[in-house]
Amino acid sequence: MSRRTGQNGYIEKSGRWYVVRFWKDVDDRKRVHVRERICPISGAGSLKNAKDRKERAKRIIYESGVDSPEYFDKVVRQISSGGVTFREQSEICLKHLQTRKREPIGENYARSIQGAMDKWILPVIGDLRLSDVNSLSVKPLVDKMYSFKLAPRTVNKYIEFVKQVVASLTDVDGEPIHRRTWNAGLMDLPVVKYSEQKRPSLKASPISTFIQESNRQEQALYILLAATGMRISEALA
Repeated sequence: MSRRTGQNGYIEKSGRWYVVRFWKDVDDRKRVHVRERICPISGAGSLKNAKDRKERAKRIIYESGVDSPEYFDKVVRQISSGGVTFREQSEICLKHLQTRKREPIGENYARSIQGAMDKWILPVIGDLRLSDVNSLSVKPLVDKMYSFKLAPRTVNKYIEFVKQVVASLTDVDGEPIHRRTWNAGLMDLPVVKYSEQKRPSLKASPISTFIQESNRQEQALYILLAATGMRISEALA
């Protein structure tokens, strides 16, 4: 939004008129492209000089109020104040993850995220303003999960959910409102040692026996799983 203050607009011909197109914010999450007439292309009131048309276009944009400090405060800084709570934004974020066109998450994964939110995250930081959610305010959540002996990988995964919610509040240009440099040391996040993670697997012989004893339709599924490394839920989806 700040990059659009002082915008010049785009001047073009439309029918018998020169018009200027420019952005106008209608609320804290939406903007529209509007068009205003500058002058007739020919005849009375026309402006033959491109510089004159540009100056009038700038005046039209200014008089519309979209570049005034008052308008900027109303539309943008109200969301920068962090009035929305973490709980409210988490609901918006989760809904967006499920309904977006680019790689939406499945229902099972959404339920898993919501379960983590309800049991661990929201009771600790749910009522904080989003602007107040940072490394220091998240530390009590990490301490709580520590005290219940959650696995390091689980703790880190749940903190990733927190980071995602904070980053999901964006301005009309799609830029995060609350930029964070998360400090793992301050949060005292456990280090995930991937060599110690449980990674159950079967040897080739039991898998071959299992496939041979299955019917033809199941055989195709099991061979696909073994060859690609897909989980059964991924294959069924």
